[in-house]
Amino acid sequence: MILVTGANGVVGRQVMNQLAQEGTAVTAVTRGTGGARLPDGVAAVRGDLFHPEWIEAALEGVEALQISPRAAGPGLGELLRLAVKQGVRRAVLLSATTVQYPAGEARFAARFKHAEELVMSSGLDWTVLRLADFAANALAWASQIRAGDVVRGAYGRAATSPIHETDIAAVAVRALRGSLRTEAIHTLTGPQSLDQIEKVRLIGAAIGRTLSFQELPPEQVRQGMLAQGLPEEIPARLLGSLADYANRPGPTTSTVENLVGRPALTFADWAHDNAPAFGG
Repeated sequence: MILVTGANGVVGRQVMNQLAQEGTAVTAVTRGTGGARLPDGVAAVRGDLFHPEWIEAALEGVEALQISPRAAGPGLGELLRLAVKQGVRRAVLLSATTVQYPAGEARFAARFKHAEELVMSSGLDWTVLRLADFAANALAWASQIRAGDVVRGAYGRAATSPIHETDIAAVAVRALRGSLRTEAIHTLTGPQSLDQIEKVRLIGAAIGRTLSFQELPPEQVRQGMLAQGLPEEIPARLLGSLADYANRPGPTTSTVENLVGRPALTFADWAHDNAPAFGG
């Protein structure tokens, strides 16, 4: 049995899909009484991992645990202690490239670093996946693209190597099943560095439209996000990282190809896969 936290996120869902397709028993941790529909064959346990005492019974028979730090929050240490107590063998942590390649406000990278330290000292066999900018972050542009041909935002020249969630899941599944060396840190990125202007162009190509990026002042973008009701942390994380990536692109690695034995999926692949979200 494998237990997945952050099950409602884009990576968690991909991990569950791939494990279920292989016939592996999966339990998903979801918050609240509702939650998104889970893949066929995936069991659900509901609770708040910020206070994980309730999960001890659900960990019985679990061999490996995938951890999203944002899902576990300050309860991560207790979750790991309970996992060891219940005989869980492996933990796979989704972390961030900013731990090794700083970008944005240091407080955000520090949270991932703290999570890494907790997992590494837990007594479980561990694998840390430091993840680049998710290609799926581009879904934030979907409403603008459905409404017109211009995407408005800050730092158009900010460049990262966005990674397809399918590739993150492919590596995570191998780690969860024990097919990768443990006590290892892997930095996962997409295969190509792209700025935001080029990402918008590639989405346009995927949906058969000519799209453009209009540069706005960062403070205008910040105020717009706050006006939408987003917490301060979201524009702070986004704009801080973009400002640094405009001066120094994020890393690009070949780790996905090395670990899964095929080329990493491109942002163009991701745009094609997600064209309906943009009106394509």
